[in-house]
Amino acid sequence: MSFIKNLALVSCLTPALLFAEGGADVPVADILKTRTSYFRIGIESIDLPGKEPMSMVGGSYLLQVAPEIYAGPAAYGALTGKRGGFFTGGGELAWRKPLLTNLVLETGMYVGGGGGGTALVGGGLMLRPHVDLNWKFANKLSAGVSASQVRFPNGHIKSNQLGLTLAFDDEFVYAAPQAIGRLVNTNRRGGVGFDRITLVAGSYRPDSGVRDLAGNTYANTIGYTGFRMEQQLDRHWFWGIESGAATKGGADGYAEILGVLGAEYPVASERLKLGARLALGMGGGGKLSVGGGALAKAGLYAKAQLSEDIYVALEGGLVQAPNGGFKARYGTVQLGMDLDYPSFQTAQRTIRGTEWSASAQHYLGAARYNGSRRSLDTMGLKIDRAISGPAYFSAQAHSAYAGEAGGFSVGLIGLGLRSARTSSGLSAGLEVLAGAAGGGGVSTQGGAVAQLMPYASLDLNQAASVKLGLGRVRSIKGALNSTVLDMSLSFPFGVPGK
Repeated sequence: MSFIKNLALVSCLTPALLFAEGGADVPVADILKTRTSYFRIGIESIDLPGKEPMSMVGGSYLLQVAPEIYAGPAAYGALTGKRGGFFTGGGELAWRKPLLTNLVLETGMYVGGGGGGTALVGGGLMLRPHVDLNWKFANKLSAGVSASQVRFPNGHIKSNQLGLTLAFDDEFVYAAPQAIGRLVNTNRRGGVGFDRITLVAGSYRPDSGVRDLAGNTYANTIGYTGFRMEQQLDRHWFWGIESGAATKGGADGYAEILGVLGAEYPVASERLKLGARLALGMGGGGKLSVGGGALAKAGLYAKAQLSEDIYVALEGGLVQAPNGGFKARYGTVQLGMDLDYPSFQTAQRTIRGTEWSASAQHYLGAARYNGSRRSLDTMGLKIDRAISGPAYFSAQAHSAYAGEAGGFSVGLIGLGLRSARTSSGLSAGLEVLAGAAGGGGVSTQGGAVAQLMPYASLDLNQAASVKLGLGRVRSIKGALNSTVLDMSLSFPFGVPGK
């Protein structure tokens, strides 16, 4: 499928459709509104070519965009088998219909891009239609069974299977863009509900004797970058999600996604804290010997508050692939920002500007390790958070779905500047981003990349805009140095925060 044809498909799956007209807004404290939402995780075993089994786990966050219709981001990855490093990311559209008081039928379609683990995914486009039957319990939890098909139309994977699902009902709290900057007294978390975000730069030092999939021992450390998003459960305990990817050390293509549980306690004052974290999830790629992909981390850290909203931390610990040969010590330096007050803390919150975008990008002549240059297409999600004035923070994830680059993924973080809108709704902007990329045979030696993206934006209405960008992405050490065309459908809104 071509880049232009898939733009509409990618756009229709954006989680920001919750702001489309016709949705069921519920007013909260005059300024705030809520939408019904739910987190869902599932596990199933799919058959790869040659009847090779691979256990796959998926997660999604779906929001109500119309009566009984939900949309949102989703991702899938390998957990057991021989394909550690297999990941896809995309979006899902679902229909959820109560059958009885506690019995719910759900059917939907996931569309994503990715691959890895040397699986035969072709260009990387993954489709997953499914039908689920779930039982709702009194505490907002539901569980059930799922019948699905996993198919890579331009690859060699097609599998039908049954699986298990677990979901938790939630509410998405937000405000119209016109309310940005206003104050509201509430203890409700905004958006997805994370209290803080942390940028991470670190390195893995593999244990002596640990070898990669080519049989080579590691002579150097493996550098990686990523970010974490965390929510406090009480004054000490927190949970969260972390992701990262290799940026040096010859492991380009390595990526990880983990769930986090931790605790921290003040030392002498609230400005200095010591803590511990346990993370479990999936990792792989970059020739790391992770078996089926399961990954575990445990670490200790010290955290210092530099200002009311900004903190730094140092962390060290161990990482291991339970069913693979990879085992290492790690160390990280972290820079974090408090996004919101914890929910147990009633405070005067400010409505902060936020924007979600569904993106389709086209790389012109992306360099491959085999010496060729071939264009490729990615689909992705961008999340922007206003900092001050025209400046904003941006986090982005993109995965290939065409161009024979299945398994190629990009994670970027950085800063953006946007001009004031004209009376006709036109504006211009510039993003300076850095991060990690790899997989799919694309030449990103080490994994570190940088991207410069100027763009023009046109407001379609008060709730949506379309962006056209023409920029450049470059690998720091590899041969990738391509012009990038970006087309995004963006949805601005406000969330209560610090």
